[in-house]
Order: sequence, then structure tokens, then C-alpha cells
Amino acid sequence: MPLLRALLRMSTITCHFSIFTPMIKHLVLWKMKPVADNRTGKENAEVLVQRLNALKSVIANVVSIEAGINFNDTAAAYDVGLYTAFKTKEDLEAYQNHPAHVQVAEWVKSGIAESRAVVDFEI
Repeated sequence: MPLLRALLRMSTITCHFSIFTPMIKHLVLWKMKPVADNRTGKENAEVLVQRLNALKSVIANVVSIEAGINFNDTAAAYDVGLYTAFKTKEDLEAYQNHPAHVQVAEWVKSGIAESRAVVDFEI
């Protein structure tokens, strides 16, 4: 019985420890051009969100990915937001260099967005 108690305590400590494992967060915001690539800004935003969310099933080291279209109409607001989480900085780098991500990034850089903001941090 003492051994069982000790194992349960270790399991609980391990479980609680894993909750606080550092994570890398990568956030990106885009303001879309009103018209680009034969689509409206709203249409390009919808395509971008779809392509970004599809990366989760293609790139193995992504812990979480969420992209969406903004509904806030203030002047400071961006049109599309991306939130991603990774276990390590190396996983983020692998994501950024993955051919599927590069393809989406190149499409965005081709001129559908007028501005972009990014922040990467560890928690």
C-alpha cells in the first residue's frame, strides 16, 4: 500500500508538472487589401483562414492552430488572426520551413495583405 501511495503521488506530480511545461506561441495578424488575386479582401481572408487551419492536419509538430476572421470593425483592428502553439522553438522553426506553410506564406506575400504583425513568445 505505501508503494501504491508513492506511485500515485508521483503520478500527480508528473501530471501537474506537465501542465506547466513551457510552450511557444506564434501569433500573426493581417490586414487584407480591398482587392487582390481576383478576389475581394473578405474572400481572400476566408481562403487564408481555410488554408491556415488546414496546416494542422499536414504539419505534425503543431500543438494547436486557430485562424479566424475578425469581427471588430475599429480602425486598429486587423482582418485575420492566427494563433499557433508549439512545444519548442525548433518545432516553430520546422513549421515555418514546412513546404505547406511556405506555400501559404508565399501566397500571402504575393500581395493579398497590406500589412502583417507577428509576435512569438514562450510561456
